[in-house]
Amino acid sequence: MRLRAVAEAEYGVAVAVRYPVTAYAAASALGMTTRAVVEGLYAGRTGLVPAAFEMPPSAAAHRADTVLATALGALPDTLAPLPASLRARGYDSRIARMAALLCEPLQGPLGRAVARYGASRVAIVVASSTAGLAETEAAYGVHRSEGRLPADYSFDRSHAFHALVDVLRVLTGARGPGFVVSTACASGNKVFGSARRLLAAGLADAVLVGGIDTLCHTTLRGFHGLGILSTQPCRPFARDRAGLSIGEGGALLLLERSADAQVQLCGVGEGSDAYHMTQPSPEGAGAARAMRAALHEAELDPNDLDHVNAHGTGTQLNDAAEARAIHSVLGSTVPVVSTKGATGHVLGAAAALEAVFAIAAIERNELPPTLHCEPPDPELRLRIVRSALALPVKHVLSNAFAFGGSNACVVFGAAS
Repeated sequence: MRLRAVAEAEYGVAVAVRYPVTAYAAASALGMTTRAVVEGLYAGRTGLVPAAFEMPPSAAAHRADTVLATALGALPDTLAPLPASLRARGYDSRIARMAALLCEPLQGPLGRAVARYGASRVAIVVASSTAGLAETEAAYGVHRSEGRLPADYSFDRSHAFHALVDVLRVLTGARGPGFVVSTACASGNKVFGSARRLLAAGLADAVLVGGIDTLCHTTLRGFHGLGILSTQPCRPFARDRAGLSIGEGGALLLLERSADAQVQLCGVGEGSDAYHMTQPSPEGAGAARAMRAALHEAELDPNDLDHVNAHGTGTQLNDAAEARAIHSVLGSTVPVVSTKGATGHVLGAAAALEAVFAIAAIERNELPPTLHCEPPDPELRLRIVRSALALPVKHVLSNAFAFGGSNACVVFGAAS
């Protein structure tokens, strides 16, 4: 209540206002540009391909399972080198190159935001699960075989979470508050909650939000160890779904205090049920609470929603729990889509990427398909959209649920 009172007194707005999304960019296994990603999604194309992910030679000698067969969603093209100024400072990494790829099409809107508000009033809040872990894995492989770390490896600038913020500050010119949210697969929605609080408290006038994650051994073998990594492209909400597929990529979006935009951030619901370290609450109680909280902050009723972009990972437990949560809050008629059959699960960046898909649904008045959902699981009692569907879309709820019961849901709406 104090935060709301301060915001209203100082800035004349309540905390639960709608903030315009003035620009966005995405990259995934579907393509290196936003257009390629969105068009591929609506065309029903998948970026998931069977792959053999091999252990590094130095580690393989100590392992029996040196090759892991799965389906991966890797970026389809080579990433360009970083600008010389960043390379000279030792920031070159795969996640940094992804950040540069996503920043490039946003230079115009970001430059205008910095000019309008001042660099110190533009914040950066991004999500990641692994940061530069792939660089550390590679460096460890060199150390095992040669007894030294690579000369160009620096944990502080190659791996650490804050390095991503450092890179984004150089690329964008933003100098406001900056931090990384890392709460596993809910991270890419939690950044929107953090951004709303920064704007409501008057600490920023614009926030660059989003998430980026890369493929790495730790993630793939971790999910394999849990027994939930599919050997084939994942099949969200299908009757015989067998697990998830990992992807890489992400998205960046620009939120502003006030501006003309077609789509607005309407509400965020967050929570943690702490049911289990890795399993969701079977009845989806915590997920349902986060969904209701997002609707409450957006000042919407369940029947105001036109579409749900589900977390929909393709595991038996997640899809069942999420389906129960959606059914308990929204019933069985709202159209539900999982896009992970197209992109894979991009971990901490998944919800940021799916925020772009939610916005695209509003802008296009069309829903994308849920791939590989044949046949759908009849016990889930959901209206799963399995082919692109044209219909009026004014409000979309996008879900993200993570290990440890960390739940975050976001509502986007068409500007009235």
